[in-house]
Amino acid sequence: MKVEDDSTEVDIFRDTSLRYLGYTNEVGEAFRSIVPKSIVWISYVIASGYVVADTAHKGIKEYGKNGAENKNKRIFLSASDTLIWQSFASVIIPGLVINRICAGVRFMQRNAKSPIMRNPWMSTIVGLISIPLIIHPIDDGVERTMDSTYRQWTGYHPLKEIENK
Repeated sequence: MKVEDDSTEVDIFRDTSLRYLGYTNEVGEAFRSIVPKSIVWISYVIASGYVVADTAHKGIKEYGKNGAENKNKRIFLSASDTLIWQSFASVIIPGLVINRICAGVRFMQRNAKSPIMRNPWMSTIVGLISIPLIIHPIDDGVERTMDSTYRQWTGYHPLKEIENK
């Protein structure tokens, strides 16, 4: 019988294309200047749903593990770590960054002479192009911040939990 290494397990919320649902609010922010605000809010609902689904997934996964020792604490720490990390890395910070990038483009467009630069799609295009450029620095920054704050305070780190198995 083959025993699978838990560290090689595919996390459907972080290692598959499902991860892109966490970026829908950035797309919504990029389109903010040309679509109704309700569309932008729907993009936040989708991204937030992704965060909640990943949080539930991590809590349920921890619940299913063997061992009753500190089970409720492990479930809480796993779910809360996921909720905080995903909220900041997938919704709050990237949404704010794309919003400000697009606002900056719109501000610069006010004095632009070229009709191409004054095109209302310009901020959307710049916003969409910016998304892949901001993802990894934000993820890394949130990871480092979580390591030096919440994870230190609680003594919980998801990668260390995997290594201890």
